[in-house]
Amino acid sequence: MLESITIRQIALIDEATIRFHDGMQVLTGETGAGKSIVVDSVNLILGGRADRELIRSGRDRASVEAVFAVRDNPGIKAFMEREEIDYDGETVTVYREISSNGKNTCRICGVMLPVSRLKELAALLMDLHGQSEHQFLADPDRHLGFLDQAGDERHRVLLNRIGNDYEQFIENHRAYAKLVRQNENRDSRMRSLERDLQELRAAAVRPGEFSVLTERRKQLGKAEKETETLRSVAETLSGGEGTNGLSAVRQASDLLKSLASGDNTAQELSGRCKSLYFELEDIAYQINLMIQKAGADPGELERTDERLNTIHRLERKFGCDAEELPALQETLEQEYCRLADLQDEIERMSSEHKRLLGVYRSTAKELTASRRRIAAEFERKMMKELSDLGMGQTRFEVEFKPNETGRPLMPTETGDDRVEFLISPNPGEPLRPLARIASGGELSRLMLAVKSLESSRTGVDTMVFDEIDTGISGRMAQVVAEKMITISRQRQVICVTHLPQIAAAADYHYLVLKSVDDGRTNTSVTELDRKGRAGELSRMISGADGITAGSDAYALSLLQAADELKQKAF
Repeated sequence: MLESITIRQIALIDEATIRFHDGMQVLTGETGAGKSIVVDSVNLILGGRADRELIRSGRDRASVEAVFAVRDNPGIKAFMEREEIDYDGETVTVYREISSNGKNTCRICGVMLPVSRLKELAALLMDLHGQSEHQFLADPDRHLGFLDQAGDERHRVLLNRIGNDYEQFIENHRAYAKLVRQNENRDSRMRSLERDLQELRAAAVRPGEFSVLTERRKQLGKAEKETETLRSVAETLSGGEGTNGLSAVRQASDLLKSLASGDNTAQELSGRCKSLYFELEDIAYQINLMIQKAGADPGELERTDERLNTIHRLERKFGCDAEELPALQETLEQEYCRLADLQDEIERMSSEHKRLLGVYRSTAKELTASRRRIAAEFERKMMKELSDLGMGQTRFEVEFKPNETGRPLMPTETGDDRVEFLISPNPGEPLRPLARIASGGELSRLMLAVKSLESSRTGVDTMVFDEIDTGISGRMAQVVAEKMITISRQRQVICVTHLPQIAAAADYHYLVLKSVDDGRTNTSVTELDRKGRAGELSRMISGADGITAGSDAYALSLLQAADELKQKAF
């Protein structure tokens, strides 16, 4: 049961705490007062979409916190144990915060969990019937889900089985279809692989080889430049024909020597040139030693360049880095081997495909039988509920759509069945699709009938109805009110309504009111006492005409009639 909900910075609500009770409670208020804000806040607690538009203007975050009484709820206990969340066994607190930056926080008893886990827990705590569910009931594609909701534990086991069987089958089916497509191009693909592998095998690129070659290429290039420089120096000093450093110095020494007999200075310079000659000769010798030491294999640089060019060509062809080429070769080798064995693999996959399809068909057959059994009971109970809701002459039937294709249906995660709800609201008229002939008021009562059946079967303690009274008025409003009283004796009921008959039937009444304080619009929620309830009912009755003595008297009569009904029935 929902004990309380605290709403902060959601739309027009600055902060509001609503404390709920057992039984039936209603929220009323003028159009635009903010009743939908409360429903949106409940939806957040149930793991609904965190729309940043819900955040109050001027604020950067909003939050909703709800406290649930969960004593003796085995489903909640199992969930908390599985998620390793400590709680007192009595209450569970759920907190949801949304931020303008997109951050979304969920906490259960203070423990942060993803929204998916919150949704799982919420399904055990509360059932929210929004206004859109009327449209769901009018959609034949959703009727199968409503029927399955009426199933027992054995039926739920079959639903889980069919889902698992479908997942296993469809995974195999996709893989099998992929193999069949590959087999269509197997020969051409294998020829292409053979050509690629021939190149890769011939190149035999080793892991890390490209980095080693690149570094060696740098070293060889540097050595080649150094050797060329040294050769140029050696050539200048002593290489080649004609004038060079050594011969020039020696010639200068000889010429100066020829002048030495008559000139002491010439003799000295000749000696110095001779010494310089020997020094340069030693330098030339040392340079030749350096050339021999620095000189690498003349063909190594060429071979290195050729190897790097081969690797670069493979990079361009296969669109990958050099370091990825060995792994690519291994991958292509594996693909080639797999394609060589593809026929055997297809045969194995085909056998498994048939087996999994057989498992699925067997479960689907069981599920169909279960659904037909449930449908008969569902039809009987629905007509009883509809009779209670003033539609006693209505016939209701679950039609199982035949397979008109003449071929086996492709498996689905819900089995092989397609159903549609048919009704005949008037005696003597044929059954027709509910979606085509049901009025708004009839859809509301049909949905309430479905929810009434769910309330007696599920373990959910709280049911929230957002304007279940759409399209209903007059006597039917009273009938719906009485049905909701019945539901509230088994489950906590929270209802947003515009009808005074339903509001009067509640055990507790909350007024949603919009006001302007200090230039800012704010929505508040107040629990009404008996006098306040009578005044709000009178407002709802009188509408645009304003409260009158007649509306006041009628409001009090509605409250009195509801009290007498509850005492008489319960």
